[in-house]
Amino acid sequence: MKLKERLNKVTREHGLENAILATILLFLFNLLFPTHDSILLFICGEILVSLTVIFLYNYIHTYLASRLEFPLSLVLNAGILGALIFFITSGTIALLGDPSGSTTGFFNSLLSILLNFVFIGCAVYIFSTFRELSFLRQKKNPSTYYNTMLVYFALSFFSETFLKIFSGITFIQTAVYVVTIILMGLNSVRVSWIAFLTKRQKYYLLIVSIILSILFGMNYAAVMNDNMIRKILYLFSPGLHTFVNLVMLYGTISFGVIFFTTLFHLPTAEAFDRKAEEVSSMMDLTNLVTQVFDFKELAETITTITARVCNAESAWLITKNKNEIELSSVNNIGFVDADRITNQLFGSGDDDYNSIEIIQYENIIPSVKNGEATFKSIAIAPLKVQGVVNGYLFAARKRDNVFDLDEKKAVQAFADYAAVALENAKLLKESIEKERLEKELDVARDIQRKILPSVIPSTDQLQISALFIPAFEVGGDYYDFFEIDEERLGFVVTDVSGKGISAAFIMAEVKGIFESLSKLIINPRELLINVNDILKGSLDRRNFVTAIYGVINKKTGILNFARAGHTPIHVCSGDKIERYQPQGIGLGLDYRPGFASSLKEMEIQLKNNDIVICYSDGIPEAKNNLEEDFGYDRMDKILQKSHNSDLDSISNNIIQELTVFSKNHSQHDDITLVIFKWNQNN
Repeated sequence: MKLKERLNKVTREHGLENAILATILLFLFNLLFPTHDSILLFICGEILVSLTVIFLYNYIHTYLASRLEFPLSLVLNAGILGALIFFITSGTIALLGDPSGSTTGFFNSLLSILLNFVFIGCAVYIFSTFRELSFLRQKKNPSTYYNTMLVYFALSFFSETFLKIFSGITFIQTAVYVVTIILMGLNSVRVSWIAFLTKRQKYYLLIVSIILSILFGMNYAAVMNDNMIRKILYLFSPGLHTFVNLVMLYGTISFGVIFFTTLFHLPTAEAFDRKAEEVSSMMDLTNLVTQVFDFKELAETITTITARVCNAESAWLITKNKNEIELSSVNNIGFVDADRITNQLFGSGDDDYNSIEIIQYENIIPSVKNGEATFKSIAIAPLKVQGVVNGYLFAARKRDNVFDLDEKKAVQAFADYAAVALENAKLLKESIEKERLEKELDVARDIQRKILPSVIPSTDQLQISALFIPAFEVGGDYYDFFEIDEERLGFVVTDVSGKGISAAFIMAEVKGIFESLSKLIINPRELLINVNDILKGSLDRRNFVTAIYGVINKKTGILNFARAGHTPIHVCSGDKIERYQPQGIGLGLDYRPGFASSLKEMEIQLKNNDIVICYSDGIPEAKNNLEEDFGYDRMDKILQKSHNSDLDSISNNIIQELTVFSKNHSQHDDITLVIFKWNQNN
């Protein structure tokens, strides 16, 4: 079993290579040994031909397996190759004529080899086509019959080889040949796929199949007769000659069966087409229920499908809202006429159709003006949801024939789908405003949570603390770290303008840009210039991004950074606080050269135990009950008091002071705080 699986795997993965290799070997073998006089050469030739057929069959079978959705194209391709064989046989017989003519000589040998390869390719493709058609749309696996036929095809192929070695066993060859034909007949009747064709396709197949059955029969006769084609095939490989004539006979039988099967299916083709259209329409409505939430679009689609599938001239849909009837959609009928008929049906207020009913038009409007187009019958199906009727679906006919049982079921089925779909649309319309903000916030928070780094890098020389506090209304704060190499660490702190999901999406895009460029560009200023250029295609005029991007050398303590409209960097050296705010405007505010010219980069040499603080505007712009800003000075004072503490304590002190300051004022912006501490002596 394992050996078989390995062989199948090799065949699938190297199908084309195997086929080409076998073809080349067969070509060279026949070019070197045009005649197979000895038993050894004869056996080698037959083995090479059989391998070529097998490998080519496996490759073509895999190729055709991807085209099963179009069975008529498979039939047509097989017919084209059958016609090619017919023209080759006819042309060869007409040109070369006498089968006693010589096939020796280099040119004749080469021509003979090429003709045989054409026969191999065509016959194998046709045989593979029949295999796919016999397996198509089968509920039960037909492998047993088909594999048995393959075995007998192989026995028929090598029967001439057995005769060459063991003379006097002709009866076995005949018996194998006959059994192969019987098995071909059994496999030919497996044509379930014909039932699934449309009426038009069946008419097309009917014409094509009778032509191809005759064509393959003529090919079979040409290959079997004593002519030059038979001689060319037989001298090249007796097994190939047997294989080709069996394939031609297989085609004759198969297309004959296809013709008669298609002929028998024609009377029911129209009914099958209608059922298929019903199923297709049901699937369309199922998609509408789950995908389309526009009330008007749903109603129009439902009336269109109802009129088409149920053979009705017109259809319309009404909805009930607090006992008021509203005409929602019409198809092939005016609003005035539809409203008039509806009022006649429901005018008294006593009529209540809880199940589908067929109404004769003259019973509704007995007096009709001369020349006015009228309907003979109208089907009315209620739109029910949990026992409550929310509307009605109408299908009207001008013909005398009334709606049959299948059509009534179809109208009711469409009404049921319409009820669910329209109810979903109503419920969604009522709740969408209520849920929109909440869902948007959830998505934005989720995006923000996923793009923030889960692990904070830290080394002996460089300690890092990062803190993020989201606001109720999600902003666009983002920070990240990038390991550029063993010595240098990149970092970024950004703030996207705006709130909600739009800011979160921009934030996600910004993360991807910084993550990509940090691996390519080390210089902070150049990196921010490139980020600005990339954002040109995605940011509109209402949005911009402030950012600080820097690179710290963990060994030397050199900090290079550039600022694009962001809050300043605070550097605490002992009890001395410095703010660094190099020039630069926000990303997305200017895409002209002015952005690059305004952007400046700074370099700071950090000292032992120096602390660097980056943050978003959620800290300095936090307000108290007097609408005063927290500002920068308060932060500096906290740093002066806490500079000897560890980074987490410094971070907690800042947030604590901020919370007390703004306790009577809600937090409207995200808070991001990133603190670095460089230790020179470690």
